[in-house]
Amino acid sequence: MASLLSRGFRPVFLYPLPLFTKRVPGVFYCKSKSTEAPTITQEKPLPSENRSSSQKPNTSLNLLQDYEAIIGIETHVQLSTLSKAFCSCPNNYGAQPNTNICPVCMGLPGALPVLNSKVIEFAVKVGLALNSELSFNSKFDRKQYFYPDLPKGYQISQFDIPIAKGGYIDVDLPVELGGGHRRFGITRVHMEEDAGKLLHSDNGTDSQVDLNRAGVPLLEIVSEPDMRTGIEAAEYGAELQRLVRYLGVSNGNMQEGSLRCDVNVSVRPIGQPKFGTKVEIKNLNSFSAINRAIDYEISRQVELHRQGQADQIVQETRLWEEGSQKTITMRKKEGLADYRYFPEPDLLEVILTEDYVDNICKSLPELPEMRRRRYEKMGLNMQDVLLLANDSTVAEFFDATIAKGADPKLATNWLMSDIAAYMKDKKVSINEVKLTPTELAELIASIQNGTISGKIGKEVLFELIAKGGTVKGIIKEKNLILDPVEIEKMVDKVLSANPTQVEQYRGGKTKLQAFFAGQIMKESKGKANPGLLNKILLEKLNG
Repeated sequence: MASLLSRGFRPVFLYPLPLFTKRVPGVFYCKSKSTEAPTITQEKPLPSENRSSSQKPNTSLNLLQDYEAIIGIETHVQLSTLSKAFCSCPNNYGAQPNTNICPVCMGLPGALPVLNSKVIEFAVKVGLALNSELSFNSKFDRKQYFYPDLPKGYQISQFDIPIAKGGYIDVDLPVELGGGHRRFGITRVHMEEDAGKLLHSDNGTDSQVDLNRAGVPLLEIVSEPDMRTGIEAAEYGAELQRLVRYLGVSNGNMQEGSLRCDVNVSVRPIGQPKFGTKVEIKNLNSFSAINRAIDYEISRQVELHRQGQADQIVQETRLWEEGSQKTITMRKKEGLADYRYFPEPDLLEVILTEDYVDNICKSLPELPEMRRRRYEKMGLNMQDVLLLANDSTVAEFFDATIAKGADPKLATNWLMSDIAAYMKDKKVSINEVKLTPTELAELIASIQNGTISGKIGKEVLFELIAKGGTVKGIIKEKNLILDPVEIEKMVDKVLSANPTQVEQYRGGKTKLQAFFAGQIMKESKGKANPGLLNKILLEKLNG
């Protein structure tokens, strides 16, 4: 039947198809460019996560010393297109239930899907960023299953020819979690549509269906089973989130369901080549939850192995309960045969051309991994590197600041301390503060050259963040620097009050200069220009 349905397919060309050479039959291969080869560091032992005493079973090094966990993740990424995947309904989160729907996303008879070309563009971007092989000739398939929020009774997805396959993603683990570099393989990336959403009543007596989400474009990214701990899995998910945000293909908000991770966990005795029975965990709405759910599930399976009850581990889907901090059975896991895949007869094949892929490849931004390696070359420590590169907007602000001549380490200190604290307190992003990279660079230079003190610098900074303006303008407006005459009077006052120290200085104890400068700065309440202050002070002491 599948062969009959596929007859007469005419491919949709996104761009005119020029002659080009295929490296491998059926695939177009392109890697995102990186000038740096990542350094693979020796894996360090990872600290065990603290748990409440009520959480059982309990992970311990003694429990896990004879067993190895095998972890893979299926990540669904909602794409930030203006309209849905196969119709013109708006793709916006938070609308009133069933207001962004039409006959196509409602699955009404006779309604035909039309592919949104932006979905293809975003899929190619992600495939390239993950160093994957792109299929230049791919198709859609129907994945059959029944659920109340799936009005058609099937999901449009990709089965045997995904848009991208293979590849990898590089992750730097946080220093406080053991540090080190990991590379996790990618199995495939494929396009599909999202289902609707069930809204359950508080008393549990009934459920309502909201189809606003039905037909929203998704990318499913399937990892290789390369992870071994909850920490690694959580950091893999966080790196994917950074990647899609850098690319601008999704906001990656887990709270909105824009990024959803389903984790597959199995354990096996160390040295056994065969994988253990795989269990899928759902309902993971934070990276912390991913870490804790995996730790719990590893412990549960290891305990069953140790008790001789490994046959009690069955292939199933389990839910993570945040309240009880444990996984519970949801349903037995379906196999591929249950979905009865066959080619989608209402959609044509998708053809990628070499020019189309090359143009997207050239448009890719600097990705998180490349940016971290560049920051390392500047001499920044790994903790600063990870903090800066975590948010592309903060990283761009930092890059613009050092482009104006600011010292990278000093710029990092200001961004990661006072500026970050302000943003956290006011719940704003770096793009919402009034401070500009130019003025932050000017502020750092003013402190470095002694025009203002660090104390006055902070006062100027908070004014710049809240109200904007220029460093020089704020200093003048608030009279934050004393004129030379006033500074000279303060120098005379401090020297007159400390005649013994003056004699000691003139007798050879020149380190007392710092003492006098501190007293004068205190007298001026931090408003004296440090450079001018020291010049006048030395003239008086050596005169």
